[in-house]
Order: sequence, then C-alpha cells, then structure tokens
Amino acid sequence: MSEKKIALVTGGIGGIGTAICIGLAEQGRTVIAGYFPPEKETAEAWQKARKAEGYDIEIAPGDVANFDASQDMISDIEARFGGIDILVNCAGITRDKTLRKMEPEQWNSVLRTNLDSAFNVTRHVVEDMTQKNFGRIVNIASVNGSKGQFGQTNYSAAKAGLHGFTKALAQEVASRGVTVNTVSPGYVKTEMTSAMSPDVLASIVSQVPVGRMAMPEEIAHSVCFLTQDQNAYMTGANLPVNGGMYMS
Repeated sequence: MSEKKIALVTGGIGGIGTAICIGLAEQGRTVIAGYFPPEKETAEAWQKARKAEGYDIEIAPGDVANFDASQDMISDIEARFGGIDILVNCAGITRDKTLRKMEPEQWNSVLRTNLDSAFNVTRHVVEDMTQKNFGRIVNIASVNGSKGQFGQTNYSAAKAGLHGFTKALAQEVASRGVTVNTVSPGYVKTEMTSAMSPDVLASIVSQVPVGRMAMPEEIAHSVCFLTQDQNAYMTGANLPVNGGMYMS
C-alpha cells in the first residue's frame, strides 16, 4: 500500500455508505463520511458506533445538492486532512410517484440529490486529483438506472445520468491517473428495505436470480476494488451488482 490516502464518501452514514466507509477504512484509508447538516446528531451517534467497532472514521457536514455548500465542505476537509484522493458519490434519496402524480419538487429534489450532487462535489476535487496524477472516483448508481422502474422516473433518470457523467468524465481525466467508474447495486438489505412488508420483500426477491437481496458489504467490496491503488486501468466502467436481476 502506498501513502495513506484520503477518502470521502457522501451519504456515508446510510446503509450502503456505512459499509463503504468501513471497507475503505480496512484498506488503510483516512475515511470521511459526509452527511446532511440537519442530521448532525445522527451522524455523531453513527461516528461513536463506528468508533466502538474499532473504526476511526471522520464525519463532515455538507448539503451536496448545493454547489456552494459542497465547496465549503471540500474546503473544510482539505484544511483538516489534506486533498481528497478517493471520492465515492453515494448520497441519494427517493421520492417515488408515477409521472402522472409526480410534483415538480419530487422530481427536482431527486435530481438535485442523486445527480447534481455528483457534479457539485466532484467539481471541487477533480482538479487536485489531476495535479497529483492520482484519483479514484466511484459513483453509486442503481439497477433501475439501467432497466427503469415503475414509479421512479425521477430516480431512474438520475441514476442513468450518473452513467453518462461517469463515461464522459473518465475520458477527460484518464491521462492524468484518475479513474471514474460506476457501481450499480440491485436491491440491498438495509434498514429501509427491512422495514418493507414481507409480501413486498418476497416480490422483490422473486425477481432476483440469486434469490436474495445484496448485503451492503457486497456493494462495498466492489467499490473498494475500484478504488485500489493498483486498479489504474479500469475507467468509464459500470459494475452491475444486482444478483442477475438485470444483465447487459
């Protein structure tokens, strides 16, 4: 392993984000979990819980749906820890409705948080990465960005947009030692999905050839693979981690 590198995971205190933070910490990275500022108490409790598990993970507030707030977050991290070497854009929300019933704010909030955030955060770290000739950027998309999903025109559009963002940016920075890739999870066992009714869960699992939902650690494994120092030749790619639910 080369010198210790700084990793930022937006949406880092969520179910998938937590597993990614732990995986990167186990790689020997200095890990910072980004969180939405109104969730400060939750984030502090999350950090305390990780500390009890033996993981010394930092936290940083920032509204990634806002360009200027994202710049403030990055500037604060750089002042405290140094330049960011690894960025995982994991922040995301859902506001599911059929398009006939979807309100503009339900569309806009999902696009701002799930797609605009990738620009808002990456824009403030990519220049430093190219100057250092090292960077690993991983965008967390979704199986539904590839296949679509009933009642998720906003979410599916945002996650599909991440694919295009990834491929275009990968071309811009490939010659400077920076890789940009996407991981597209299928359905993942988190607190949110565990709260679904048994009938809904059974319906979801019935669509998955592997016969179960993913564990967050399985998504984190793919992210950590892409962020390895040695993984310098894979860029502009999408890793579908969906149990065979959608094959392309």
